Amino acid sequence: MKQMSRRERVLAAVNRQPVDRVPYAVWRHFPSVDRSPAGLAQATLRFHERYGSDFLKITPRGGYAVEAWGCVEGDAVREDGHRPCASCAVRAHDDWKKIRALDPGAAPGYTEEIETIIRLGFDRRIGDAPVVPTLFSPLSLAKKLSGDRLPHDLREHPDEVSGALEAITETLIKFAQLALTEGVSGIFYSIQAASRSANSEEDYARFGEPYDRRFLESIESQSALTIIHCHGTQLMFDRLASLPGHAWNWDDRATPPSLREAHATVPGAVIGGLHQWKTLRDGTAEQAVGEARDAIAQTDGTGLIVGPGCVLPMNTPDANVAAVVQALGGPLRKIPGVTA
Repeated sequence: MKQMSRRERVLAAVNRQPVDRVPYAVWRHFPSVDRSPAGLAQATLRFHERYGSDFLKITPRGGYAVEAWGCVEGDAVREDGHRPCASCAVRAHDDWKKIRALDPGAAPGYTEEIETIIRLGFDRRIGDAPVVPTLFSPLSLAKKLSGDRLPHDLREHPDEVSGALEAITETLIKFAQLALTEGVSGIFYSIQAASRSANSEEDYARFGEPYDRRFLESIESQSALTIIHCHGTQLMFDRLASLPGHAWNWDDRATPPSLREAHATVPGAVIGGLHQWKTLRDGTAEQAVGEARDAIAQTDGTGLIVGPGCVLPMNTPDANVAAVVQALGGPLRKIPGVTA
C-alpha cells in the first residue's frame, strides 16, 4: 500500500478502511505557557513535531471556557496539568440566571482559543494532520461553574440549571462555528458528565444528552473529525456510542468497555489502548509497546487510532511515548526541550 497522509490515515480509520500503518496520537497540557495563545501554540507545535501524531489536539487550560461567566482558575497545577477553579461562578441557585449566552469572538477565554487556532494555522509543522480544539460539553461546564452544588441544583432548581445549559450550548455552537471557519478539521468534544460516578443516568438523559446531541448535530455537516471523549469511569457508553461522531476516546485500560467491545458498538473509530498513568508514566517502554500491539490485536488494526485514554501526565517519560511511535512506524524527531 502506498504511504498515506496523516489526514488520509485518520479518515480511513474512521471509515474502517485499510491503512498503511495504524494511526496514533498523544496530547497533554502545557500549564507553564497555556495562559498565552502564543505560548500554547508554540508548545503544542513542538510536542507535535516530536511525536508526529496523526491528528493534533489543542489542549487549552481547563478554565478557559468558564472564566467569562465568573469562574477564577487557581494556580495549583494537578498531575495531569490542569488547574481547578479556585472560585466558582455559581455559588447560589439564583446565580444560574446569570449564565447567559456569550459571543465567543469577544468573550475572555474563548478569544484566546481562537487566537491559538489562528497562530497554529500558519505553521508548517502541522503538516497534513487534522487539527481539533477541545470543547467541554454543557453539563461538564455546568459542573465547572458550580462545583459540588450541581447535583443539589439539578434536583431542587432544574429550571434554572436548564436555562444555563441552553446558554452554554448556544455559546459552544457559536465557538465551534468560529473555529471551523478558521480551518480546524473538527472538534475534540469532552463529555465528563456521562459517568455514573458523576451523574445518575436519569440526570444525564435529561440534562446532558439532549444538549450534547444538539451541539454535535450542529457541527455534523462541517466537521470531518468529531472526537467524542468519554471522561471518567462507569461510563454510560451505550448513550455515548449513539451520539453523532467519528471517533470515541476513553480510558479503555481503566474502565469498560474494552476496545474490542466498543469497536463492535460505535460506527467509527476507537481511540485508546494506552494507559497514560500505569504504563506511559509509570511503566516501561516495552510495556507501552505491548499495549499498542494488544490494541491492534483487539481491533485487527482497523477502525483504530492508538492513543491514551486522556491527557498524558506531566512527568510522562519521553522514552515510553517514543517507543510506541517507533513501534507503529511513525515519525520521531529530536526537539530541544521536548526530547528527554
